[in-house]
This record gives sequence, structure tokens and C-alpha cells, in this order.
Amino acid sequence: MSGSEKADLKTCGKLPEHLSVQAAHIHEIHNVPMRVLIRPFPSVLDEKKVKSLMETIENPETVERVPPIDILWITGREGGDYYYSFGGCHRYEAYKRLNREFIPCKVFKSTTTDLQSYLGGSTPDLL
Repeated sequence: MSGSEKADLKTCGKLPEHLSVQAAHIHEIHNVPMRVLIRPFPSVLDEKKVKSLMETIENPETVERVPPIDILWITGREGGDYYYSFGGCHRYEAYKRLNREFIPCKVFKSTTTDLQSYLGGSTPDLL
């Protein structure tokens, strides 16, 4: 890169820990049904972290401390809706073990091209 093409890292503020790069600009949080989420990769979990999150979620005074997970919302070529979740594995597992029907999410519209960057040749043909 030439000097004029280099990013000025001094002006790039660090995101707070509860914000992701993809959804930092999204402020609206939705309660999404757990049953609609597609999680294509197996999670590697730290049991202590999952249990701690479960305790935090169960307590009405602390549940708001748990950040929402990010969801890619992709509309199939024939109009179907697909909700992909790649991160938030500990939060997802905590809500799942607590038998929660819904999980707080930041939903951002995406495309199958974006999905290919995650799944490569394994990207399904979304109808």
C-alpha cells in the first residue's frame, strides 16, 4: 500500500466488547425463535462459561448483561428466509440448555455471496 492508501489506525476506535464488527451499527434487538437458527459449525465450549451465562440469564437483574448474538438473515431465491448464526456459541448453548424458546439477536440482512465467505463450497442452494 502506498502512504495514501494506508488506514489511519489512530482514528479507528476500539469497539466495546459487547459489539461485533458486523452488527456494531445495529441497535435493534429481536427475540428470535431458537428453532429457526441455522448453526452450521459445531461449537467448542468452555463449560464454566456456559454455566456462568446460564446463571446470568436466569437472573432477571443480570440478564441484560448478556449481549445478543448476531444473525445473518438471507432471503432465498424463491423468497424463503434463512437465519444463520456463526458466533455466540456459549450464549446460544446457555439459552438452549435453559430450554428458552427465544434468544436475543441483532439481525442483519445478508446475501448468499456473504454466506459463501463462511461456508465456501458447502453453501447450500437456498430456495
